[in-house]
Amino acid sequence: MIEARLWKGLKDGRVQCRLCSHYCIIDADERGACGVRENRGGTLYALNYGKIAARNLDPVEKKPLYHFQPGSMTFSFATMGCNLNCRFCQNWSLSQPPRESGEILGRDTTPGELVADALRLKAASISYTYSEPTIFFELMQDTARLAHDKGLKNIMVSNGYMSRECLDELGPHIDAVNVDLKAFTEDFYHDLTGAGLAPVLDNLRTIKHSLGWWLEVTTLLIPGRNDSEEELDRLTDFLVNEIGTDTPWHISRFHPDYRMADTGPTTGDSLERALVMGRAKGLKFVYIGNMPGLNRQNTFCPDCGAELVDRTGFALHTSGIRDGRCAHCGEPIPGVGMG
Repeated sequence: MIEARLWKGLKDGRVQCRLCSHYCIIDADERGACGVRENRGGTLYALNYGKIAARNLDPVEKKPLYHFQPGSMTFSFATMGCNLNCRFCQNWSLSQPPRESGEILGRDTTPGELVADALRLKAASISYTYSEPTIFFELMQDTARLAHDKGLKNIMVSNGYMSRECLDELGPHIDAVNVDLKAFTEDFYHDLTGAGLAPVLDNLRTIKHSLGWWLEVTTLLIPGRNDSEEELDRLTDFLVNEIGTDTPWHISRFHPDYRMADTGPTTGDSLERALVMGRAKGLKFVYIGNMPGLNRQNTFCPDCGAELVDRTGFALHTSGIRDGRCAHCGEPIPGVGMG
């Protein structure tokens, strides 16, 4: 536990957390919506600092990032907690205990130890992932600084609900991010996540146009909730017109979990319709994940159509890219470390 960053004191011993777009006002001896930041005597503390509850060495494609150091390994970790309460959370046993029971488990670990582990495992990067990295901001910031000093890249996998102050603080230290754009209606965000859509859209614009991080976007397609033609039409318009056609869009298959166990899995036809719409709108790189058999994980040249990256699971071949360009026609292929 350490004193939190990004907060301010208010009257009567209350504090306001400035870390995410909830901007929680927290009474004495209470916690914010994430369940890991607590007001003790008028000072906000990060109870989860260094309490690592999950860690692993992953292919970077698992994040998913398909255009950032493809084929490399990334050292991934998380603490417990999340600032959203998604009814469909597929990692709820890690994200929700602090909110539901106050429990914050994890092995005490320092930023130096995390960076040393990444170097020992010959990772090319460190990923702040599994739960929502915004809620372990202090640990992420300290680790990311050390990682850069040691030549490692830094990756966030996020729901995109952080505050602008949080983004500005992280700006120099993060290299790539995958943001979950969970839907394109305020009703969906309010009813199923306990948050709002507008801050996520604002943060996507900031990341893409102001921070210079490599950005990829993921949407979990949930039957009957966010998969209508009208909603996907507006979502893809936003990606094309405000984020850019070069931004990879990952469409992921939902499976029943947590508080939506009575909702069936996404069908292949639904995923294909979204992919076709995205490509028709002009998105150059649209992928389908978590759906074995569809074979929609490969990268094709947006100019000549040649297959450039063949992905089987997380194994890949990149023989079609030379010095960041299509080996067949010379078209630039956006990304970092693309061949």
